[in-house]
Amino acid sequence: MPSSPGGLEVPLWRSIAVFRFASLAYVGVLVLRDGHRYAHPLAAGGVLLVMLAWSGATAAGYARPSGRRWPLLLADLGVVVAVMLATPWVIGRAALAANVPTLTVAWLAGPVLAWAVSGGRRWGAVAAVILGGVDLATRERVSQSSLTGVILMLLAGLVVGHVARLAVSAEERLQRAVELEAATRERERLARDIHDSVLQVLALVQRRGARLGGEAGELARLAGEQEAALRALIGRAGAPPADEGDAQDLRDLLDRYASATVEVAAPATPVPLPGRVAGELAAAVGAALDNVARHGGGRAWVLIEDEEETVTVSVRDEGPGIPEGRLAEAAAQGRLGVAQSIRGRVADLGGEVRIASTPGVGTEIELSVPRSVR
Repeated sequence: MPSSPGGLEVPLWRSIAVFRFASLAYVGVLVLRDGHRYAHPLAAGGVLLVMLAWSGATAAGYARPSGRRWPLLLADLGVVVAVMLATPWVIGRAALAANVPTLTVAWLAGPVLAWAVSGGRRWGAVAAVILGGVDLATRERVSQSSLTGVILMLLAGLVVGHVARLAVSAEERLQRAVELEAATRERERLARDIHDSVLQVLALVQRRGARLGGEAGELARLAGEQEAALRALIGRAGAPPADEGDAQDLRDLLDRYASATVEVAAPATPVPLPGRVAGELAAAVGAALDNVARHGGGRAWVLIEDEEETVTVSVRDEGPGIPEGRLAEAAAQGRLGVAQSIRGRVADLGGEVRIASTPGVGTEIELSVPRSVR
């Protein structure tokens, strides 16, 4: 049963400790009131001391994140069950038949709350069913009040377990928001610092070199590419890595390919995809752009289209195009760049790749993937 060491769960564990001692105080009052009716009054005092010691032990154990695991959770359940099984001998069957309260009363709900906070609704319900069954088994006869107590304990396990899971989820979202805020501040700081130094120098080299031509013109072109790449990098600087199952904006991944020779066109609104899908689709686009650069495709355009059920990315260039049969020939010769890096990736996502090429005009590669991959 996983347990988060996060801060929002701490008040729940403290509340369980307070509940144990408060319910134990109530048990003590009942023992003082009804002790003369017990079959073994002195044994009742000994059991009360055991309950007090165990309440202290669980309070200390659950206070540490490392203690909220199976060994203590099972021991907690076992101790309460042992006290419940001792109840018929300590109080006596006759007294129980006369509706004298059991030794545990509300104190028996402690493990139910602990299991619920640690493992959620299911584990809270399991603990409630176990303790409720033992409680009913120790009674001489089952009354409506005893059944009501079991139902209330089951509901407590379900509700507390649900609240505990909500607390964990809220804490994760809060942590994510803090990371995003820190990333935004770092991105803004880098943008200011780099804009005042490096980007201005690159822009100056690009403008002046373009006028001179020759080798200076080539340097100007390289400076322009680096300026575009650096601006894209600033836009992503400090962003926390997304988990594989988290939704990720495809635009953020494809913006990195923008340069002086690659133009990325995307919708104004986010294009969310599962992390693995977005990463694989971006890698396939990168492979397509590598082919453009390798085969002298010149300028390239990347277009993102967000449809209801699918997301399509088109990569178009103005290069020499692909001769008919060239892809099949390359695959036969063992050069599997398009087959594996592009088609293979998209096929694994349940999508498809369409390639349209006209010699002397250019090539367009269209990659479509479903929004959700099973």
